[in-house]
Amino acid sequence: MAFKETHLPCSDCGSSDALCINYDGSARCFSCNEYTRNYEKPTENTMSIVNNNNSSRNEPASFAQEGQYAALKDRSITMETAKKYGVKVTFDSNGDTHKHIYPYHDSEGEVAQKVRFVSSKGFSWQGRNNKAGLFGMQLFKEGGKYITITEGECDAMAAYELLGSKWPVVSIKSASTAERDVKDNLEYLESFENVVIAFDMDKPGKEAARRVARLLRPSKAKIVTLPEGYKDPNDLLRDNKHSVFVQCFWDAKTYTPSGVLNVSDNREKYKNREKKPSIPYPWQGLNEKLEGLRQGELVTLTGGTGLGKTSVTRELEHWLVKHTTDNVGIIALEEDWRRTIDGILSIEANAKLHIDRIREQYTDEELDGFFDVLYDGENRNRVWVHAHHGANDIDSIFSKLRFMIVGCECKWVVVDHLHMLVSTSLEGDERRSIDAIMHRLRTLVEETGAGLILVSHLRRIDGNKGHENGIETGLSHLRGSQSIAQLSDSVISLERNQQSDDPVESSTTRIRVLKSRYTGDVGVASHLLFDNETGRLAEIETDDVSNNSEEEVVLGFE
Repeated sequence: MAFKETHLPCSDCGSSDALCINYDGSARCFSCNEYTRNYEKPTENTMSIVNNNNSSRNEPASFAQEGQYAALKDRSITMETAKKYGVKVTFDSNGDTHKHIYPYHDSEGEVAQKVRFVSSKGFSWQGRNNKAGLFGMQLFKEGGKYITITEGECDAMAAYELLGSKWPVVSIKSASTAERDVKDNLEYLESFENVVIAFDMDKPGKEAARRVARLLRPSKAKIVTLPEGYKDPNDLLRDNKHSVFVQCFWDAKTYTPSGVLNVSDNREKYKNREKKPSIPYPWQGLNEKLEGLRQGELVTLTGGTGLGKTSVTRELEHWLVKHTTDNVGIIALEEDWRRTIDGILSIEANAKLHIDRIREQYTDEELDGFFDVLYDGENRNRVWVHAHHGANDIDSIFSKLRFMIVGCECKWVVVDHLHMLVSTSLEGDERRSIDAIMHRLRTLVEETGAGLILVSHLRRIDGNKGHENGIETGLSHLRGSQSIAQLSDSVISLERNQQSDDPVESSTTRIRVLKSRYTGDVGVASHLLFDNETGRLAEIETDDVSNNSEEEVVLGFE
């Protein structure tokens, strides 16, 4: 990139040659990385840096000794406070304040001066500013109950006065150098029990406060929040709001990183937390185990090949359409979108409408009636399906999934199935691919609050032996990765003995809850009897479907 001007001094960090001016009028310092959109180059009268950072440590600092002690009237700071901090002022020919001179020290004395030009608001540095500690730190010995850090020299003096001139107050050089300033003086700051950060209330100040707080030991940093309309401590001093600042000082919140909360400070949030929207499952036994299907949760439905995952999924999709007013999204990766619609219409009609022979038994008016119930009238624009057009890679599918949730406002989404997502991934390792996909799905659920039902396969066990004999499943049978179980809120498994000579047993799917983060209740939840004529599943009241002598009661459909 070409620059209009280069190797200029920076008033923020004191660098003598790191500032560059762009042709669009903006400027950036490549030392402190400070960016100014509309940069006004200081004139020679307002910017005169004498920066001897390369001088030997034993050489005296080189800066002009000028000015006198006086009140900083433009900042409402008394002469007593200015004198304590060693701040001098100069005056112009009209008797108006021309500049403030802020001294900076290290352990052996004054090493630099920061000069503020009152009229232009420009800054310059004199001396070895890279050797300088925090502004004012030479006044307060190490150790104590509290020390306050501000974002500017005048704010430090203002805060000192607001606190009754009783508590140590120091300042960083600028928001852009905040982290470096604190790192360089960390040992000194850590000697205090509490470090109160009173930076500006603008966005850069708040961000700088959090960055600084992270450098200190846990629970040491407290961040001050000022009332609306006040940017910094000096604003409060000008308005004579001593008691207000004192209250803000004592109310300062202990800094905790994002994702970590102080319980004591969050009583009301705890009491007033929103309840996740939920609906019951279609089957009583499953509700007793899981207490419903909730938005903001990831439910994995698993089972062996041919054990009824599609049938259960269809029942759930139909249930969501009929028993909520929420938008529903369906991504079925192994079938055409028309087959998806047929499957849900079949549940409504109690007939296998995807079979041409059965479909032809219904008039167009009857078929339109089923369609209208699910997809028109009050349900118009509620159901969204994935059409297999164009790119079908993993990123494209996730883009469509996100669009369904965010763009189409789907509160419930069904993804059938996980291992088809894996097949679209460029990852060669199935386990790693599943880990990555599950983390993306979990993040999406947490971010959007949608309820997601994910269909997954089981791995084969004992060599080539499948699950067609109705064996009991466990979380270890999930195919590919432990992340499926770890990142799911609930895991529901389907079991059925397809090889049984008993027609009831061979047509009955046992629903087993393998994981329930919400209730902790696991085990067999329901038995669902498949009706081959209608393609429907009905819950039956028995724990032993193989016992033909026991009367079986069908609970029915809703």
